[in-house]
Amino acid sequence: MRSAVLFLVFNRPATTRQVFEAIAAARPPRLYVSADGPRAGRPGETELCAEVRRIATAVDWPCEVRTLFREENLGCRRAVSGGIDWFFEQEEEGIIIEDDVLPVPSFFDYCDELLERYRTDERVGTICGTNLTSNPVDPQSSYTFSRYSSVWGWASWRRVWHHYDVEMKSWPEWRDSGGLAKLFSHDHRVADYFRFYFSQTFEHGVNTWDYQLSFLCLRLGLLNAVPVRNQIGNLGVGIAGAHSTEGAAVPAFILDAPPLLLDFPLRHPPVVAQDLALDDLVDQHVHHMPPSFFWKRRLRSIPVLGSLLGRGWDLMKGRTH
Repeated sequence: MRSAVLFLVFNRPATTRQVFEAIAAARPPRLYVSADGPRAGRPGETELCAEVRRIATAVDWPCEVRTLFREENLGCRRAVSGGIDWFFEQEEEGIIIEDDVLPVPSFFDYCDELLERYRTDERVGTICGTNLTSNPVDPQSSYTFSRYSSVWGWASWRRVWHHYDVEMKSWPEWRDSGGLAKLFSHDHRVADYFRFYFSQTFEHGVNTWDYQLSFLCLRLGLLNAVPVRNQIGNLGVGIAGAHSTEGAAVPAFILDAPPLLLDFPLRHPPVVAQDLALDDLVDQHVHHMPPSFFWKRRLRSIPVLGSLLGRGWDLMKGRTH
C-alpha cells in the first residue's frame, strides 16, 4: 500500500492487538500512533496504556513510525481531534483507524485507490470504511456516495481536515440562518436529530470529536464515499467504551452488515452524486428516532438521568476515553 496510517489508541490491549495485526498485514510505509494518557485515579491504567503503546509500535516491516504519546489524559474530544491534527500537519492524505475498528484487508487498497482518485475533487470529503446498510445495496459499483460521514475506519485529505473545528464555532450561525432546516426540509426528524447532537457537541454535553466532522461535511455539502460491502467490524460495540453500554444489545442493522472483502479492480460509479436510496436507509435506521427516544435525549441534559438512559446511536461509537 502507498498511504500513511494514523492509529489512535488508548487503554485496550486486546482490541489494539487485533487492529494492529490488520495494519501490519497491510504494511503501510508510514505509521503514526497517537495515544491519550492514563486518567487520574484509575488503578492499573498507566500499565494498560504502556502496554497498548508497545503493541501499537511493534513494527516488523519497512516502515517509518512516528508517535504522539500524551502524558496526561485529554479525553476523546481533544485527544482524537488533536491526533488527527498532528497527522495532517505531516501528511497530505491518509487513513485513520481507531483501536476498536477492525478492517478487512481490502479496506486499505480501497482507501489507497480512492485517496488518489479524488485527491483534488473538492466535492468529496471522506472515504468511509463502514456501510451498515450494505446488504440492501445493489453492487453495480464498488462504492457510492453519501452526505453522511462515518469514522469507523476512514480516510481523507488535509484539504478537508483544514476546515475542521473541534469547537464548532460556526454552528450557531449556520443553525440560526436555517442551514440545517434547508438541508433537511423534506424530513424534520433528521433535522431534529442533528440539531440535538450538534447542539450537545457545541455545548460540550458530549465528549466526542466526530459530530464535528459530520457538521463539517453537511455544512460544506461534501459527499463521502461508502463501500457497497462493509469493510469494518467494530470491536467496541457493547463493551466498555465511553459511548457504548456494557452488555447492551447490538442493533440488528449492525449484525446484518458483516465485513466482506471488496472485489478488485474497483468499479467506480459513473458520477459523483449523492445516493438517495442509501441515505434514506441510514435515515430510517439511525435518524428516525421514536418519540420515546426523543425524550430520552432531552433527559440526558439532566446528568443523573442521562447517565442511566444512555444513547442508542452511541452504541455505535465504542469509545473508552
